[in-house]
Amino acid sequence: QVQLVESGGGLVQAGGSLRLSCAASGRTFSSYTMGWFRQAPGKVREFVAAISTSGTSTYYADSVKGRFTVSRDNAKNTVYLQMNSLRPEDTAVYYCAAKLKTLITTTTSYDYDYWGQGTQVTVAS
Repeated sequence: QVQLVESGGGLVQAGGSLRLSCAASGRTFSSYTMGWFRQAPGKVREFVAAISTSGTSTYYADSVKGRFTVSRDNAKNTVYLQMNSLRPEDTAVYYCAAKLKTLITTTTSYDYDYWGQGTQVTVAS
């Protein structure tokens, strides 16, 4: 089992940047595929990015490709989401998630086993 805690959210102007972190408990972090999702008010939770267990493969939603970068440090049990060129439509609660399945291109939330509590990102226009 793994517990996830996100941090790094906040208020930023459009065009700005934020880096989210997700710290995981447990000694098997490197066994989990990690993902980032987001949920805006009144909308369903949507996939943002995923990274393989080793960190060598990544996958992004089209809406963030070229602007967001997911990475991980298995020695620190942490996954990151660097968000650049932020837009008002990026405003949402961002969640990190973990799964033992290795396919990173599955974008459905129910494919993931563990979730953090979320961190709010607000992009002002």
